[in-house]
Amino acid sequence: MTSSPHAADHGAGSKTIALLHGFGGCHDIWDDVIASLSPALRTLAYDLPGHGLSLDFPGAGPAKVAARAVLADLAARAVKRVHLVGHSMGGAVATLMALTEPEKVASLTLLAPGGFGPEINGPLLRRFAAARDASDIRSCLVAMSGPLTRPFDHTVEALRDMRARPGQVEKLVDIAAAMTSGDRQGVIPRDRLDTLTMPVMVVWGSDDPMLSFTHTDDLPARFHVHHVLGAGHMLIEEAPDLVATIIQRNMNRRPRPMPAKLAATG
Repeated sequence: MTSSPHAADHGAGSKTIALLHGFGGCHDIWDDVIASLSPALRTLAYDLPGHGLSLDFPGAGPAKVAARAVLADLAARAVKRVHLVGHSMGGAVATLMALTEPEKVASLTLLAPGGFGPEINGPLLRRFAAARDASDIRSCLVAMSGPLTRPFDHTVEALRDMRARPGQVEKLVDIAAAMTSGDRQGVIPRDRLDTLTMPVMVVWGSDDPMLSFTHTDDLPARFHVHHVLGAGHMLIEEAPDLVATIIQRNMNRRPRPMPAKLAATG
């Protein structure tokens, strides 16, 4: 069994970014984003529990398991503060990490995060979970993207290789079934989001067919929201340069003080 989640470690800067992929992904999908980030940054691109080289992590599936696993791994690496970036399910994981140990999160960048609203495209999620060969994977990626999509060759190759490992597709099918009940997903409590004081950026494609951009409605006023016109759900592949720019911009923002009424009750 895997005792800690796998992470691809790049760079050696004083600031560390943890990159958390979405459901059915792996650490390799961040390559174009990492290439666009400043070389003076350290990046840890994780395979979330149940995915890739973290396939055998015990109890893999729930976002809270992944959140605990990544927090423990960062502690083991002696990373005191981290800039968190999460896509889709990885966004839900990153949000739970920030709610659990906010003092360790320097900034939070969420790309179409899971758990921000109950609606989810369950049929497409389950279809993606079961995709094994390159043509099926590519078809799912196109279906999850907006009209201004880019070629997916690198991602298709990485996901095909990942899903060739014994037990990987079966694990994804199980996780997808557990994530969606009646095509609804679990939701992170909105009232707890108000307690986050680190810079938070939420990025969403206007044409996301997996998770509606209306999930950005009624977020705390301190959150910054960026709608990417013409983009779908696969923001890492569709707009890697923009994603890298947004990450670095959010890293440079200052934390906001907590509202007095929340501080008094915290």
